[in-house]
Amino acid sequence: MANQEQEPLIPYRSVENYFATWESRAGYKLVLGGTRHHGYYKAGTRMPFPINPALRRMEDHLYNTLSLPGGSQVLDAGCGVGHVAMYFARKGLRIQGIDLVENHITWAQRDIKAQGLEDQVSVRVGDYHNLDHISSNSLDGVFTMETFVHANDGHKVLSEFYRVLKPGGTLALYEYWHISDDEIPADLPKHILASAKRVNKYGAMPTGELLTKGVLCQWLKGQGFTGVEETNLSENIAP
Repeated sequence: MANQEQEPLIPYRSVENYFATWESRAGYKLVLGGTRHHGYYKAGTRMPFPINPALRRMEDHLYNTLSLPGGSQVLDAGCGVGHVAMYFARKGLRIQGIDLVENHITWAQRDIKAQGLEDQVSVRVGDYHNLDHISSNSLDGVFTMETFVHANDGHKVLSEFYRVLKPGGTLALYEYWHISDDEIPADLPKHILASAKRVNKYGAMPTGELLTKGVLCQWLKGQGFTGVEETNLSENIAP
């Protein structure tokens, strides 16, 4: 969490406003069961239902990407209401979760206690630009699940992730990227392009606007990360 004297780098109000809208709350609660990420489907799937198994498959995909042994100390950077953190805790990881939205943390703490996972998961209000409460070289893993796009300064966030990870630790970022302006088809209707830009604006995703193919890999290497790999899961979230 940022020190009280520090101005938060991430646009708190924009993110809080996004998650407070009726459309956002209804979509996450009624469609995604409270989770805040895409599901994982077999390529070519046309129907998204049932959704819950697809959500678990995406979480399993992330868990397997981390490939960490039981007892590993891991940061969920943007934990929302704690669904992924608790799922990973039940698999044996020890999770620290942070989120900007106070209500998310309140709900997560309630559910963590109800499920008896207090020894495995801890959550708090926090800003991943300023991880002052976490010691350097102390974590085995860090992950985001569609939350890095909300960063106001992606480079600052990555530098903090690099600092808190142990040498040889694992960072997994499950995020969006989009085609660059010069790759946009000339015959693409203007209203579709305008709609895509509005998603980033009203979804409070300033970093999302910057992430074209390969950009995140460049940023990671610039911070000193090695073994950087990019996997395109577009066909697996298509429905």
